[in-house]
Amino acid sequence: SPDPETQETLMSGQGESHLQVTLERLKRRFGVDVAASKPKVSYNESVRKPVTQRGRHKKQTGGHGQFGDVVIEIKPRPRGTGFTFSQKITGGVVPKQWIPSVEQGVRDAMERGPLGFPVTDVEVVLVDGSYHSVDSSEMSFRAAGRLAMSEGLQACAPYLLEPVEKLTIHAPQASTSKVTQAISARRGQILGFQPREGWNGWDEIEVCLPRSERQDLIAELRGLTQGLGEFVAEFDHMAEVGGRLAEEVVKRERPSA
Repeated sequence: SPDPETQETLMSGQGESHLQVTLERLKRRFGVDVAASKPKVSYNESVRKPVTQRGRHKKQTGGHGQFGDVVIEIKPRPRGTGFTFSQKITGGVVPKQWIPSVEQGVRDAMERGPLGFPVTDVEVVLVDGSYHSVDSSEMSFRAAGRLAMSEGLQACAPYLLEPVEKLTIHAPQASTSKVTQAISARRGQILGFQPREGWNGWDEIEVCLPRSERQDLIAELRGLTQGLGEFVAEFDHMAEVGGRLAEEVVKRERPSA
């Protein structure tokens, strides 16, 4: 299935051998030779503090030049609430027809923040600016919006966010304690467990686990349960990654320019 955030095509299975058999079948039956690797984790970033930032784009290229000037306020929003853009322009200092271009420039800058990942959970307000009657254009104000947002984000104390999933794990009761220990070792949080309905001697364990820690979990789970354990996973929320771990992730996962 396609992942719209990482632009990868994902293949799921019941462990490494299952995936390998599928890849070999694709090559044997359909002549499709697939280059496979571990899926990327869709990290995001957000900001801690508000900043007011000016972006001024001015360029003279002979004949008509380019001029766009904006002032924006960048503010953090609650986790999971996404992005909003509004304007408080008075006196027509940024003509109405070019305000959508400013927003597009802001969105351009959000595709790759200071840490190298898409930016989320921010509010941007266009509060001031200026224009030139001849040299201003949609392109100029888009460039000004992008410049203001790009420079402003660096001053907003950016931080890293990682996707966290909710897993439902099924395992024999004799293995439950080992499974919960393994989840805790992977930075997981145990939400609770109960007897699996209709399965005598089995438990159903609910956990929250960072997606980056889940990629080879099935192999460990099978090893702890004599090949019997299984799980299903779904996205639950984004959570902050801090300290040295965040530094390691940025160094390892940051997309190349």
